[in-house]
Amino acid sequence: MEYKDYYKILGVERDATQDQIKRAYRKLARKYHPDVSKESDAEALFKELGEAYEVLKDPEKRAAYDQLGANWKAGQDFHPPPDWNTGFEHSGAGFTGADEADFSAFFEELFGRDFRSGQTGRRQTGGFHARGEDHHAKILIDLEDSFNGAKRSITLRAPEMDSEGHVYLKERTLNVTIPKGVKAGQHIRLAGQGNPGIGEGKPGDLFLEIEFRPHPIYRVDGRDLMIDLPVAPWEAALGAKVKVPTPAGTVDLNIPAGSNSGQKLRLKGRGLPAKTSGNLIAVLQIVVPPATSDEAKKLYKEMEQKLKFNPRAKLGV
Repeated sequence: MEYKDYYKILGVERDATQDQIKRAYRKLARKYHPDVSKESDAEALFKELGEAYEVLKDPEKRAAYDQLGANWKAGQDFHPPPDWNTGFEHSGAGFTGADEADFSAFFEELFGRDFRSGQTGRRQTGGFHARGEDHHAKILIDLEDSFNGAKRSITLRAPEMDSEGHVYLKERTLNVTIPKGVKAGQHIRLAGQGNPGIGEGKPGDLFLEIEFRPHPIYRVDGRDLMIDLPVAPWEAALGAKVKVPTPAGTVDLNIPAGSNSGQKLRLKGRGLPAKTSGNLIAVLQIVVPPATSDEAKKLYKEMEQKLKFNPRAKLGV
């Protein structure tokens, strides 16, 4: 996927005001409109301009895009970091009259889901009163926070615009209770922490989408936890009882005789807690001892001679 430099496409600096962005777009849109321009690639250029303007005219999308940094070059192979928009607070305002079907994979990757979902807008409640918009943000938590429940202080960044039309990020810190058993993709609702209402309208709510930080031992699959479990060749071949770490403490696991690398063994109910808790899935990884001593080399030679084992027999070689 290619990185798109929306500022370069519109021919403006990264610190351009919203009015400068608007004027630049209008000028180029007139120049490359397919009904006017004689350029062979006018239609493609016009679509590219529309995509760039869709992002930069919207303070929320612009601020989110700016979080990727200014070091990327147009056309460069690009994969957004998984936590690129963590802590970024927005209203999920979606698309402002544009046809997102014309937009690139780059745009879709950044804005296709988060900026299309959850928008409630302001709802009239009579007179000049209106409920405030709901806000959304993604937060990273540790796996242990979900396993035990926790109270955490989080910092969110929301786009604001100064009197000159420059977009900047304003921070706020909130104290959040992480419910026990919450899983990735679930939302925590903070009532009244969205946009203020108009008149006597109530403020909107803030919805925090949960995502887990990478864990050094476990991988998360819904409510299940996956762990790569190293075992010695003799433990896999003969069977053994081995210790396995779980978030609640170490437990014993029986390795059946004749086990293979990649085989999965389940510890029921040892995953994320819930009414029906998830499981812990141990994925066996056979680890071969190194032949770094004369005695080890002698043992391997004996195994080679006595076992007559061909690991590639199924390949016909």
